Amino acid sequence: MKVLLAMSGGVDSSVAALVLREQGHDVVGVTMRLWGGESDTGCCSVSDVDDARRVAQQLGIDHLVFNFSEEFNDHVVEPYVRAHGAGTTPNPCIECNRHLKFDKLIERGRQLGFDAVATGHHARVAVMEGRSRVARGADAAKDQSYVVHMLSGDEIDYVMFPVGHMQKSEVREHAARAGLRTATKPDSQDVCFIGSTIGRKGFLEPRLEFHPADVVDTSGRTVGTVEAVELVTLGQRRGLNLGGGDKRYVVDVDVPGRRVVVGEEAALFAPVTTVASLAWPHHDDPAGIDGREVLVQGSAHGERAAAVARIDGDTMTLAWSRPNRRIAPGQTVVLYDPGDTFVLGGGIVTG
Repeated sequence: MKVLLAMSGGVDSSVAALVLREQGHDVVGVTMRLWGGESDTGCCSVSDVDDARRVAQQLGIDHLVFNFSEEFNDHVVEPYVRAHGAGTTPNPCIECNRHLKFDKLIERGRQLGFDAVATGHHARVAVMEGRSRVARGADAAKDQSYVVHMLSGDEIDYVMFPVGHMQKSEVREHAARAGLRTATKPDSQDVCFIGSTIGRKGFLEPRLEFHPADVVDTSGRTVGTVEAVELVTLGQRRGLNLGGGDKRYVVDVDVPGRRVVVGEEAALFAPVTTVASLAWPHHDDPAGIDGREVLVQGSAHGERAAAVARIDGDTMTLAWSRPNRRIAPGQTVVLYDPGDTFVLGGGIVTG
């Protein structure tokens, strides 16, 4: 097959290229130029593009660069800024996967006549009840099915995850045997458009007006202030300047009211979570999930918790089997089958 492979400059996509070539596919690597500003973290730096190009040279495959910087700004950066202004906690990496690394890549791959697109994500495509679904990667510690949960319908059948069946140690060993320059390269961990020297505050400050806010306890008593309510997130404990004493956590963020409420950890637990912006592997999946117990993951490598999913049109309520720590609005939850293998759907927390 003729496969268009997204190459980030990391070891996973490098080995994905190697595996595909070993399997006899006609592989073309592509690096997506996404962030036009300065970057020294994540997968958008100049050195990452250079690493991808050099690995492609090592493997004897063509390497392209697609400029999606305008789309990246529209679908990832600007929504990230607006979310902080509204007091929610965005997940830019998921939106990048949704709109760029899959939506735009799949669109371009089809336009250019490729039979499939591939990435270095640690996930798999497998069949459940006669239908293809995203499934967890073989390496539980590196599983990335959470961040690619939004794939649906014929997208799933068009995508390949060549390293999804491998342990991370096997990936690095495979790269070392082939002499790939990325064999020992550390994994990227940070948001690619936020440089390590400026951090989140430094990135947002020129793009968003900050407002000070009172910090109050659950009885309404003022216990402190914060310089920027837009930088506070549900569950936060550090950086509130509350002094010593009992641990207190952010239990509510009111940006318009310029108020942050703090309380004991017990106040962070809730019996239900509401979810919107739902994504399903197949259009009729909600009918099979409504009223069913599922496993829910609320962060990239978070623990799973059991809940009963109730679907009401474009929204979903998760009734937890036991009170669950609240998930910050703006974050993504992904549903898995009770066997904790297949992605059933997902969405963005609203409350």
